[in-house]
Amino acid sequence: MKLGLPDESLPVQDMFERFFAAESTTARVRAAEPVGFDPALWRDLVALEVPFMRLSAQAGGGGMSLFDTCLMMEQAGRRLASAPLAEAVVALRILGELGGETARTWIDAVRGGETLLTLALQETTPGEPQLVPGGAVAKGILTFDGTEIAIEIPATRLVASPTLGGVAAGLFEPGQSERVVIASNADVARIWAAGIEEWKLLTAATTIGLSREALTMAAAYASERIAFGQPIGANQGIAHPLADDVIDADGAAMLLWWTLRAIADERPDAAATVSMLFWWASRTATRSVAHALHTFGGYGLSNEYDIQLYHRRAKSWALALGDPQQELIRGGRRLFLGEAAALPDPGLVEIDFDPPQGGQELAAETRALFGRILDPARHNLVDHNFEAHDWGVHRALGEAGLLYPDWPVEYGGRGADADATRASLSVWQQVGYAGLARSTTAMIGHVVQKTATAELKAEVLLRMGRGDVTACLGYTEPSGGSDVFAAKTRAVRDGDGWVINGQKMFTSGAELASYVILITRTDPEAPKHKGITVFLVPMDTPGIEIHPIHTFMDERTNATFYQDVRIPDKYRLGEINGGAKVLAAALGLEQSGGYYHFAILEMIDAVVAWAEGKQRNGRPLIEDSNVLARLAKAHCDARVAETLSGRPLGMRLAGQADVAYGPAAKIFSTEAFIADSADLLDLAAPQSLLRGSEGLGMVEKGYRHATATTIYGGTSEVLRSMVAERRLGLPRSRA
Repeated sequence: MKLGLPDESLPVQDMFERFFAAESTTARVRAAEPVGFDPALWRDLVALEVPFMRLSAQAGGGGMSLFDTCLMMEQAGRRLASAPLAEAVVALRILGELGGETARTWIDAVRGGETLLTLALQETTPGEPQLVPGGAVAKGILTFDGTEIAIEIPATRLVASPTLGGVAAGLFEPGQSERVVIASNADVARIWAAGIEEWKLLTAATTIGLSREALTMAAAYASERIAFGQPIGANQGIAHPLADDVIDADGAAMLLWWTLRAIADERPDAAATVSMLFWWASRTATRSVAHALHTFGGYGLSNEYDIQLYHRRAKSWALALGDPQQELIRGGRRLFLGEAAALPDPGLVEIDFDPPQGGQELAAETRALFGRILDPARHNLVDHNFEAHDWGVHRALGEAGLLYPDWPVEYGGRGADADATRASLSVWQQVGYAGLARSTTAMIGHVVQKTATAELKAEVLLRMGRGDVTACLGYTEPSGGSDVFAAKTRAVRDGDGWVINGQKMFTSGAELASYVILITRTDPEAPKHKGITVFLVPMDTPGIEIHPIHTFMDERTNATFYQDVRIPDKYRLGEINGGAKVLAAALGLEQSGGYYHFAILEMIDAVVAWAEGKQRNGRPLIEDSNVLARLAKAHCDARVAETLSGRPLGMRLAGQADVAYGPAAKIFSTEAFIADSADLLDLAAPQSLLRGSEGLGMVEKGYRHATATTIYGGTSEVLRSMVAERRLGLPRSRA
């Protein structure tokens, strides 16, 4: 896995960040209105060879990768660059690929700095005008009529039509200008189609930059604007929508990188993801600027404030192609109906979401072991709960060192790196084995390794690693909810030991566990986060009672009671009253997106199979545009969830600071799980109401299971505050 910006791309990002900050200031953006074109900026871009980045070296261009070009476009979007840059880049690349004297003449003319070539995004038909970005300032418009690629040269400049946001748009009527055919061979349709797909990618990068910058502006304003005695950003009503938006914008950026990697790898779903990315980036921009402008209140509506510039362009840039919803439908056709699409050559893409060879080998070994020990007739491969736990499977994995591959060999692991471990654990979801006892014990085992005494490590870690014991979480209390620092369970020092009294709720897996990691209050006079101590308590200690609680998700959890529970001091984790440091490590491991994207994909597969076999108006339901759009939206959510869930590890491997990446992944993944399970349940109704362990029964099951996911492991509200504070720099939020 390699999710940090490649070393070779860092100078590209840095150069264009500085260039657009200096040459596309909001003062110059305003001066370029209402047309939306800055001639001086265009000349500077040409001088830097920016429009020629994707033109092949053989044709005299930079021959740069699509990845680096997208980095440039994101910076252009951040600063609202007033030039039809995506259109020019694509038009010139197409000319370079087609070749010929006329193409070379136009390339040279553009290089002169006074000629601009743009792109008509729709196929041209005589008598059907279309709005062309950059058309009002271009000397030539590259077109495709279904047979020929040509340049149409208006006799006079097109009228700069007033638009929502300045894109130098001109209303162009094909057939009314001089027309020079560039190529009409059998390959022009593919070349043109690939060019439009490249335009989608570049425009998505631009809107991602716009979204992120608008949110940065809103966060800065919300941190300094005082209302009712505090910064407005301290209010969750302001902070939480911005947190959701920045998660979506970061998700769009990760999806862009995933898509470029998919194109490079020639994945069969790459073309579908291009369309879904374009829709996602467009929707994210719309939502982001709406919340950003709302943060400014009435000031955001005034022309003097810059946020309105972002608000208007968030729509106008993407809508040049038409309704983005059509791209979502197109993504569905490509994904579920096998519709073919031509894609551009992306060049070098060093970003990688897959594990290295060693990780793939460990995953293959894990898959092979599951193949030998799992029996669908005996083992529960449907339910994702603690009841699906099987001690035989658990111990077999432990004996092979595959329960906790990243643990040291001395504790029963393999000493595997993070990449290999993630690859191995993803197999659990793929084969359908829940492994909740494993994941909880893994988190607790990591904490024990970091904070326990040597004596305690020797007692528990190898037994955990071999699969002989598991552990459970004793965090939540009846009156505390997600506020773990509000613990009232008391631990009182008694000689060289402790006496514990209290109650915990939702101690899932306690009926299987040999240990519970328990949050206790040891200093009731200290501030709540300074007076807690954490213990690893043996569950067979006298005074512990487990009472089952059953949920409508067909899951069992527990209430656990502790009455005069006496334990030696060796079971303490960390310092006395130092529980906050212990919990920082534990909660960081718990708050991640996990593998919820697998659950979404499982539901999608069930609905696709149902829709393929159901007829509506004499046609398979899977061909219905509404069905395709909703399935594509869920698939897009799953892909974004997958990329965000990999980001905490990817950033850690890249040595970059963690700005609440884990909480962001959990928020997105679980909220998407809830929304998509509800929509897919609606889509396949009423058959989806029937319970079952296969087919549409998986959608009904997913709908019930999803409900809890935004609660355990930290509620979405608590995690949104973390994202707002650490990712956006907002003040600590209050209800």
